[in-house]
Order: sequence, then structure tokens, then C-alpha cells
Amino acid sequence: MSANGKASVRNENSHTSPKFTNNNNRHKMDPDELRKEEEKSYKEEPTNYFQAIVHLFKGNIGPGLFAMGFAFKHGGIAVSTPFTLLLALACIHCQHLLVNCSIRMRAISGDEKYPDFAETVELCFANSPTKLRTWSKSVRIAVNVFICITQLGFCCIYFVFISTNVKKILLGYDIVMDVRILMLICFIPIWLSILIRNLKYLAPVSAFAALCMILGLGITLYYAIKDGLPPISERRMYTSPRELAIYFGTAIFAFEGIALVLPIKNCMKKTEDFDKPLGVLNVGMFVVTTMFTSAGFVGYTKWGEQVAASLSLNLGKTWGGISVQVMVSLGVLFGYCLQFHIAIQIMLPSVTHAMSRFIHSPLLINLGFRTLMSIVTLSIALLVPALGLFISLIGALCSTALALVFPPVIDMLTQREGKYPHVISYIKNFLILVLAVLGFAVGSFESLYGIITHFGKDDLS
Repeated sequence: MSANGKASVRNENSHTSPKFTNNNNRHKMDPDELRKEEEKSYKEEPTNYFQAIVHLFKGNIGPGLFAMGFAFKHGGIAVSTPFTLLLALACIHCQHLLVNCSIRMRAISGDEKYPDFAETVELCFANSPTKLRTWSKSVRIAVNVFICITQLGFCCIYFVFISTNVKKILLGYDIVMDVRILMLICFIPIWLSILIRNLKYLAPVSAFAALCMILGLGITLYYAIKDGLPPISERRMYTSPRELAIYFGTAIFAFEGIALVLPIKNCMKKTEDFDKPLGVLNVGMFVVTTMFTSAGFVGYTKWGEQVAASLSLNLGKTWGGISVQVMVSLGVLFGYCLQFHIAIQIMLPSVTHAMSRFIHSPLLINLGFRTLMSIVTLSIALLVPALGLFISLIGALCSTALALVFPPVIDMLTQREGKYPHVISYIKNFLILVLAVLGFAVGSFESLYGIITHFGKDDLS
């Protein structure tokens, strides 16, 4: 499709009428116009290389890092180690595919900023063969729904993770508290952090969260290896297909940052620094992959079948163990706002459009909606406290689609105009899709079955 054809697609989603200045007519404004008006209430300042890499790093480092021992238990040493590296390469490659497709679509549209994840997918379909053009709006909605479910799912898991660790800390001092009470207490600092609406101003929060996670992992690995590791032969080399499905769901959850890729790139002062060879994406994900693999291998080798859904729960009542639980809890708590930010940015324009007839302040709508959605994530966390299985379900169901399905699909769509087919590229994309479909189907079924089986059990109280 030509640039003019692209413009027609965009015009279906936006009105060309002038802005309304009368408050009584604000409800007639297009969601994009309302979003632009709301954004004027604060200055969107660009981030530098360091701030961007901190966001990317923290966007991928969360409870999934300390769940890698749990993942390796279900995959086995011989399978989990190479498969984690392979999965990391596939996810990083798909992130590059997404960025490249966004660059191509920006060249067609002529927009100042790169289109986000959903817009990129929509434009790739809109510029595809005729039969697929009609799917463009539907796939955009699907991507946004998956992103929102994934990001808010992470937020729900964060509540469970934090309260579980805090309960463990308190038990060391013979203090018994229900995790649901602890979730309510944790909600206060989390609510305050989500009121920050600018990625640049979130950078210090993300940096503190990332530092806590790095120190926590370092201390965990120290305690795991200080007395030596058991022989690898004492651990399972491989497991059953059903357990491997749980591994996949947990591992794919760990690589949770694809929804942050384009927002971080768009917010950079020098966007070209994001995806260059030693750019934000490659450097950040290399460190992330190293940490994931080390945590999984050392954690399962040390604690075997007793490895917990979070490695921090295996350290006991030592000062080191308590300090790790404190740092990890703080790291996850202050990482909540970054995951939450992405989902809110997607949903906010429609909410502002719907509520503007009743509330004439975009800022008030923004803060009110953020508060409401944080309460929703807290409520879900209170109802589904099965941390390990919940991680697997979110990973297998939504993260798989975002990380391994949409990027290769849109890459194939944007390569269709070449004179000769890119055979190797198509084969590579096909293999990624096969991996994604298998993990999506099997992992979702097994994780959901596990949650249903354990539903009603008071595992955390």
C-alpha cells in the first residue's frame, strides 16, 4: 500500500476536525486529541542512554529472575540451560524484528515518532496483501489487549511476590501476618509510585529497583555457592513433557520486556542508540540473559527439588537471607510502576474520551484511572495467590504471543515486496512460530490446570 493508502488507514482512526475549546464539547473530541491535551499538563523530557538501559533492564528483571530455579526444576539441567539461551536469543531477535518493522512503518507514514507495538502491527497488516488488510484494526486491538493483560498480570504477581517475601522476613522474628494484610500495606507505596507519569522521572525509581535486584541476586548466588554446589549428577537432566511446559511458561515470563521496547526507544534523546550493535537493547539483554541463566542453573543445582518459586525463599533465617528478601521485595515494589505505566498509556486515551463528558480535567481522569487500575491488580492478587503457576500462565498465554508470535508475523508481511523470497528468513520465522505455538498451547493448559487444582487452597496464609 502506498503512503496515501497508509494515510487513509490512519484517518479511519482519527478525526481531522479542529480541537474543541468548549468544555461542554470536550466529549466529542477524538481520543488522540484528548491524549495530546493531557500530555501538555507535563513536559515529556527525553531520556539518555543510561536512563533507557535502566528502564530496559528493570523492565526485564522482576519476579521472573528469582523464579528461574523453579523453571529449571521443571525443565532439568540438560534441557533448561541451553533452552534458556536459545529462548533468550529468540526473544532478543524478535525485539529487533519489532524495532525494524517500526522503522519501516515510520518511513511509510512520515510520523515524527516511531509507531508503538500495536500501531506497528496494524500498519504492517494494513500494508499487506489485500485479504489481510481488513485484519489491521483487529490485530491492533488484540496486541493492545495482550499487552494490557501481560503488564497488569505482572503487577498482580508483584503483589503476591512482595507479600510472600515480607511474610518470610516477619516469620524470622516470630511475627505472623496474613499475606493479604501485607498486600494491603504494600499498596500504599505502590500507589504513590504509579502517580509518576513520565518515563524520565521514573528512571531514578527504576535504577533503585534494578540495584536492589542485582544486589539481591549477588547475595543469593554467594550463599548458594559458598559451601560448594552438589554434583550436577544429583539433579534431573530432563523431565516429562508436562513439566517442560511449566518450564517454558516460567522462562518466557522472565523475558517480559518486549512491550517496553518501542516506548523506551521513542523516549530516547538519540533513538539510534537503542538498537545499534552496542546499543541499549543488546547490552541490556545480554546482562539480563546472563543473570537469568545463572540464577536458574545455580538455584536448581543448589536446592534441587526443594527450590522455591522464588530463590529468596530458600535462604532461611540468616542475615544474608533476610537482606536478600528485603532488597528483592523493594526491587519488585518499585518496579511495579514501570510495568503499570505501559498498560495505562494504552488504555488512557479511551478512558479519557469516555469520561471527559463528566470530568473536565484530563489530569484528574489520569490519576483517578491509575488509582482504580492499581486497586484492580491488588484485588486479583488477593484472589489468585499461586505465585509459580500464575507466573507460568501469564507467560505461556500472553507473553508468548507478544514476544514470539507477532514479531515474526509482521516481519514476513513487510518482506513480501522483495523480488525474491527471503527463504532463510521465512524458515527462521516459521521455526520461531512453531516454538511459540507449542509453548502457548501446552504451557497455558498445564498452568491453568494447576491453578484450578490449587484454587481454594490457602497456600500462602
